[in-house]
Amino acid sequence: MVETRSAMAPLGMSAPQFSLADTQGNLVSLRAFEGAPALLVMFLCNHCPFVKNLQMDLAGLVQEYQEMGLVAVAINSNDFTQYPDDNPDRMAEEVNKAGYTFPYLIDEDQSVAKEYRAACTPDFFLFDNKQELFYRGQFDNSRPSNDVAITGVDLGRAIKLALQGEEFCGVQKPSIGCNIKWKSGNQPDYF
Repeated sequence: MVETRSAMAPLGMSAPQFSLADTQGNLVSLRAFEGAPALLVMFLCNHCPFVKNLQMDLAGLVQEYQEMGLVAVAINSNDFTQYPDDNPDRMAEEVNKAGYTFPYLIDEDQSVAKEYRAACTPDFFLFDNKQELFYRGQFDNSRPSNDVAITGVDLGRAIKLALQGEEFCGVQKPSIGCNIKWKSGNQPDYF
């Protein structure tokens, strides 16, 4: 397992547009979330041990904050022809298994991952009510290889501040996970 760090996109960046199919074939667009007090865009996949480590806690944290106005989507940008565990059928199974209450979208050509500067799974991008990047970083300090409790403290704190319309202060630590599985010749230049 090779650890990859988030590319840490610039704060204040406008949320890149997307229109992607979810696991049921419905198109989901960024425009549908205009006016949301906070928008969480997550790059996930099914087989990554870093995602598996926190997926139940992530599902619970997102659901808790959805009740307070958070809007969330997950995007899978992995090359599922080379990594069949990440194919759309398996993604649909993952939604049910993990209890995701947000759309899980398919970025088959990997263009959305590039626009967001996503590098790993999981990679979190939290936007404020103007859809400007407010936080990008880790869920918490837990990793599959350490004994640190999974709390979601870093992402949870950022979501709470965004929903309250407050400024973020403090350190934003990069997310660490598996690299996005790029199609041959498709790896971006921001590494």
